[in-house]
Amino acid sequence: MQNLVYRFYEKRLEAALSEKDMPKHVGVLVDGNRRWALSQGFEKAGQGHAAGARKIIDFLSWCSELGVKRVTLYLLSTDNLTGRSKDELDELIEIIVSLSEELAKLSRWKLQVVGDISSLPFQAAQRLGKVEKKTAKNQGTHVNLAVAYGGRKEIADAMRSILKKHALTGASIEELAEVMTPDLIAEHLYTGGQPDPDLLIRTSGEQRLSGFLLWQSANSEFYFAEALWPDFRKVDFLRAMRDFQRRRRRFGA
Repeated sequence: MQNLVYRFYEKRLEAALSEKDMPKHVGVLVDGNRRWALSQGFEKAGQGHAAGARKIIDFLSWCSELGVKRVTLYLLSTDNLTGRSKDELDELIEIIVSLSEELAKLSRWKLQVVGDISSLPFQAAQRLGKVEKKTAKNQGTHVNLAVAYGGRKEIADAMRSILKKHALTGASIEELAEVMTPDLIAEHLYTGGQPDPDLLIRTSGEQRLSGFLLWQSANSEFYFAEALWPDFRKVDFLRAMRDFQRRRRRFGA
């Protein structure tokens, strides 16, 4: 009976959405996997990460159904690389890489890895590279997998890239200062050439960015859901879409 009620509510929510006002780019902090595992009585956090990975396939399907053109998933932060035990980190990286390979097999989405891939184990980085190549020509939703990602590091890497290119020209620092603009920096981010996210969703009740898309989120709308990521339902997603469409976007004004 409860499932029937939810399906009815889903249809009402979806019918009320405007196709022309749909966010073109949605960023998601998939938070709460470890707490979910604990709440379910599991001994290992990996069981929560595995459940979270399964939810991602559902989530991307929902986005595709509504015509969302681009999604960025925050899967592994630079802080995670130093703040987790080796066993948990190894398991989490394997779950993420296996998830990317499963998504590639579905042939529905174009996958791009954004982050400091050089900090990952060599084999994991290689497998992620193969996923990118395999899905490069897919026409579905463009999915950014933020792995070994940190917003501050992304900006630092962008500045480093600009300086290196500038040095090759033999021009002076003064000349670089004259051409240094926000647009130039944006071009050198991991997401260079992509539109900024219209909407950022974070699950698990936390209300902070945790370094996610710091530059790109300057004019994003934020939506915080109480549900832990493995428990995030289509109803929750549709509520986020409804909330976004009810807002009057000011773009900093």
